[in-house]
Amino acid sequence: MRHVDHDSGPGRADHGSCPDEPVLGRFPRPLRVLGYAALLGFALLYLLPFLLQLANSFKTDPDAAAHPMALLPDGGTLDSYRRLFGLARGVENVPFLSWLGNSVLVTVLVTAGRVLFDSMAGYALARIRFPGRRLLFGFVLAVMAVPGVVLLIPKFLVLKSFGMFDTYGGMVLPLLVDAAGVFIMKQFFESVPREIEEAARIDGAGTFRIFWSVVLPMSRPSLITLTVLSFQGSWNEFTHFLVSTQSSEHDTLTTGLAHFVSGGLGSGTQYPLKLAAALVSTVPVAVLFLLFQRHFVRGANSGSSKG
Repeated sequence: MRHVDHDSGPGRADHGSCPDEPVLGRFPRPLRVLGYAALLGFALLYLLPFLLQLANSFKTDPDAAAHPMALLPDGGTLDSYRRLFGLARGVENVPFLSWLGNSVLVTVLVTAGRVLFDSMAGYALARIRFPGRRLLFGFVLAVMAVPGVVLLIPKFLVLKSFGMFDTYGGMVLPLLVDAAGVFIMKQFFESVPREIEEAARIDGAGTFRIFWSVVLPMSRPSLITLTVLSFQGSWNEFTHFLVSTQSSEHDTLTTGLAHFVSGGLGSGTQYPLKLAAALVSTVPVAVLFLLFQRHFVRGANSGSSKG
C-alpha cells in the first residue's frame, strides 16, 4: 500500500497532471520572469517596424527624412492619407482606390475559386478511387516544391498565347487552384470517418451530394484556414501580376506600390505617402487573421490526429 501511495502521491500527480501547462510555468519564478521579459522584448522588437511605419505615415516629408526613427511625428498631418484617397487639393493624388478595387476584385474571385476547387480536388484525391490517383497526388506535392519564380516565363508565354495577357482573366484564372490548398483539404478529408459517408450512400446520396451536404459542412476549420491562406496569398501576390499585366488600369496594390516606390509617381522620397499606402494595404489581411485566428490554428492542426 505504501508503494501505491508513493507512486500516486501528490508530487507525482502534480508533475503530470497539467499536460497543457506552458513551458515557462515549469521553471522557478525568477526564470519565468526573465523568460516573459525576453518574450516581451522580442514582441516589441517585432512590432517596431510597424510602429515606425505608422508614425512616419503622419509626418511631413522633411520630418520623415530628418527623423525617420522617431515614434512621434512633429505636429502630425493627414496629407498622406488625403492623397491616397483623392482628397488632396493642388497636388497629384495617388490612384490608390483603383489599386484597391483591383485587389479586392481579384482577391474575392481567387479566394472563392480556391476554396471550391481545392476542396473538390482534395476530396477526389482522398476518397475517389481512379487510375493514377497516387501519381496525381505526387504531382501536387511536386508543384509545392517548385519555386514560383521558375514558372514566371511559362506563365507569360501561356497567357500571351491564349490572348489573356493584360486582362482580368489572365490575373485570376491561373490562381484559382493552389497545390497547398489541395493538400490541406485532402489531409482533412482523409481524417473524416468513412462510416458517415457510407451511411449517406445507403440513404441514396451520390458522390457529389455526400461531398457537398455531408463532408464539406464538417470541414469548417479547414475551410477557414484555406480561406485565410487564399486571401492572404492573392492579396499579397506580386510576381504573377507582374508578368500577367502591363497597363496601369490593371495595377493591384502590390504592383501599384512597386511602381510608386520605384519613382513612378512624382519625385522625392515621399516616405510618409509610401508608408501610408503600405500600412493601409496590410489592414485587411491583419483584420482577417485576427478575426479567424482561433479557427485558423484549429484548422491547421485538424489533420494532425490522423497520423
